[in-house]
Amino acid sequence: MTTIKSRIQDDLTAAIKARDELRSATLRMTLAAITTEEVAGKSARELSDAEVIKVIGREAKKRREAAEAFRKAGRDEQADREEAEGQVLAGYLPQQLSDEELAAVVAEAVAEARAQGAEGPKAMGAVMKIVKPKVGDRAEGGRVAAAVKQALAG
Repeated sequence: MTTIKSRIQDDLTAAIKARDELRSATLRMTLAAITTEEVAGKSARELSDAEVIKVIGREAKKRREAAEAFRKAGRDEQADREEAEGQVLAGYLPQQLSDEELAAVVAEAVAEARAQGAEGPKAMGAVMKIVKPKVGDRAEGGRVAAAVKQALAG
């Protein structure tokens, strides 16, 4: 069993014993998503830690999007719940890059792409190909794309 998955299961046991409803419900949903991913496809398999992190990242993104939708609909209580679940999941994800760190990586990639002949807004794809491997799971794709657009525009 992967170390992250076993850590989630241990944390779930502790949350149930502590009667922490929010944490236990969130961890149960996450374990269900991991199990679904493991049995998807032609044969069941054990996920690696990197694959488990991707599943947790997807679940965290769902929570952010749901919270945003609930806020727009004026359902603040549900939005608060989704945000709290997202905070629980954030504890299992790699430390996110700060805006300054992301901007530095993007600026370096833009300079590299320009050296290869890519210019203006059309260079977006070339810059993203350089940035994505450097950033990995430490920044969400939408955030990276926005930083690249800003760097190319100005």
